[in-house]
Amino acid sequence: MLLKVLTKTGADSGETIELNPAIFEIEPNDHAIYMDVRSIMANQRQGTHKVKSRGEVRGGGRKPYRQKGTGAARRGSQRSPLLVGGGAIFGPRPHDYVIKINKKVKQLARKSALSYKAKESAIVVVEDFKLEQIKTKEIATVLKNLGLEDKKTLFLTAGKDEVIYKSGRNIPYLTVLEAQKASTYDILNCKTLLLQKSAVKVLEENLSMN
Repeated sequence: MLLKVLTKTGADSGETIELNPAIFEIEPNDHAIYMDVRSIMANQRQGTHKVKSRGEVRGGGRKPYRQKGTGAARRGSQRSPLLVGGGAIFGPRPHDYVIKINKKVKQLARKSALSYKAKESAIVVVEDFKLEQIKTKEIATVLKNLGLEDKKTLFLTAGKDEVIYKSGRNIPYLTVLEAQKASTYDILNCKTLLLQKSAVKVLEENLSMN
C-alpha cells in the first residue's frame, strides 16, 4: 500500500511511502485483538478493593443481651453481618487481575489493528518535523492543516520527543506516543492514526521481530 507523505502544512511533499503488507494488509484476527485488549484493560486494574469481614470490624466483645426471654433473635455478637456496622459476607478482597498472553499473539493483535486502520483509510503519514518550543497552538495548527481538528487522533513519533509530547498533551482529542509503545488498544481507540514518516520504519521493525 502506497501513501502520500504530507508536510506539516498539509501539502503534498511529493514523496510516497510503501507500507509493509505483512503488517498493514493482513487478514485481521479478531480473537487475537480481543485477547490483547482484554489483557491490557485487566492489567490496568489495581485490585485493591476490600471490605471488612466480621473478624475485622470493631466491637462484639460481649453478648449484646441475654439468650432467652427477650423475644428477639439470639445475638452472640454485634459484628454479625446481619446488623448495621457488622462485617460483610463474601465481600471483595485484594487480588491480582493480570492476564498474560504470549508475545506472538500480542504482535498479531497489533498487526490486525493496523490492518483495520489501513482498510478504513484511517492512516495519515506526515514528514518528520520538530517544534522549536513547547506550544500547544503549534501542534493544534498542524492537526488543523492535516484535516484532523476535533478528530480523535493517535500521533506516533519515531522516538521520544518531549517537545511534541508536551505540546500535544493538553489537546483532548490527541494522544502522542512513541511508535514502539503503541498498544492494540491505543491503535483501535482513535479515529485516525497519524504517523511520522520515520515512525513507520520503527513500527515495521518492531513488528517484524520474532
